[in-house]
Amino acid sequence: MTALGLDFGTTNTVIAVPGENAGETRSLSFESRAGITDTMRTCLSFMKDRQAGFGAPLATEAGAAAIRTLIDHPGECRFLQSIKTYAASPLFKETAVLGRRHTFSDLMAVFLEKLMTYAGDGWPADVSRVVAGRPVRFAGIGADEALALQRYNDALSRFGFPEIRFVLEPVAAAWYFAERLTSDANVLVADFGGGTTDYSIIRFSRTAGKLSAEPLSHSGVGVAGDMFDYRIIDNVVSPMIGKGTHYRSFGKTLDVPSNYYANFGRWSQLSIFKTTRDFTDLKSLVRDATDPDALELFIELIENDEGYPLYEAVSAAKRALSEADEVDFFFAPLGRDSRRTVKRADFEGWISGELGQMESALDEAIDGAGLQPKDIDKVFLTGGTSFVPAVRRIFENRFSDIETGGELLSIAHGLALIGKDEAFAADL
Repeated sequence: MTALGLDFGTTNTVIAVPGENAGETRSLSFESRAGITDTMRTCLSFMKDRQAGFGAPLATEAGAAAIRTLIDHPGECRFLQSIKTYAASPLFKETAVLGRRHTFSDLMAVFLEKLMTYAGDGWPADVSRVVAGRPVRFAGIGADEALALQRYNDALSRFGFPEIRFVLEPVAAAWYFAERLTSDANVLVADFGGGTTDYSIIRFSRTAGKLSAEPLSHSGVGVAGDMFDYRIIDNVVSPMIGKGTHYRSFGKTLDVPSNYYANFGRWSQLSIFKTTRDFTDLKSLVRDATDPDALELFIELIENDEGYPLYEAVSAAKRALSEADEVDFFFAPLGRDSRRTVKRADFEGWISGELGQMESALDEAIDGAGLQPKDIDKVFLTGGTSFVPAVRRIFENRFSDIETGGELLSIAHGLALIGKDEAFAADL
């Protein structure tokens, strides 16, 4: 019988199973028309099958194949990303997908079904237990933890798994890292995802060679890497396409509405924005704008579906700032004059609010464990945002023994290890 570790992430999803030997795990591989990978972007695309009759199932893709579908069929495809951010929202009841209603559990189940299909013969036939990760605090205002877990359970139950358990994501990452511990230790794990930042402090010990864990505290906050990307867009890109400019109306000079630019919070929202009344209103402002060229550029970005490549360019700039004090940002669709120098110092100023929230949540975890920073023996940082120098300084100012690694795999593989450990799984 096989335990399945499911890391259903805001940005990426990974599934792992235990190996034959103690402490061994392996990721499942997924093959779609976009290629073979062991990590799947957590997104879906839906299209009507032109060859099928009325009421036929929608053609669905996940991950990179879904992104390719959106790029190839921007006007026909309904694209959904960051599904996880809606899990705990009481306001999210369902969404219309090409005329068909889908609840959160429906969407999660469709995504997992595509992963099973992509895994093919690699999907284990004898799954006895699914151990799914969950954040310490779900993203969103008014997030309802019980509702989120109910929705997770509803989606997973549709597949007939004999047993479903939930484990805090940083606890799973801690279990993955703890395999390399040679002595008893108080371990802090910081997990930086796309939508949430989570912390866990756990006391690990070995008795007769067997690893045991005592959770001491947890904390988290609903901000992470996606918000860092948005800050770059808001401060570098949006001013080029009219944010902060004005238009004239009935003898008055008014601000171009800032809510138009809020759509850059997620790149997939831009394709939806194209179909809204707001976009129609934006186009009507060009004639009376004080900087019509900037608004025209904004409109061209939307009409040409440049959201995804724009976010790829922004993410690349963010990663480069982890190595350099400044980087050149250039995105060809913005024109020849769009080249900008982005300084790390400026970037750190833009994300100062998020850094403060991350730091406060860390202090909460340490206080909740009843420890001082000097009592933490080992710190493990996981997730791409852990490479941002300003984030690392939060930890370097408090701790001495810090390791980074397992950016995409640690949670899923830790969940698989927990699922194989009958004693620990029974205590969940």
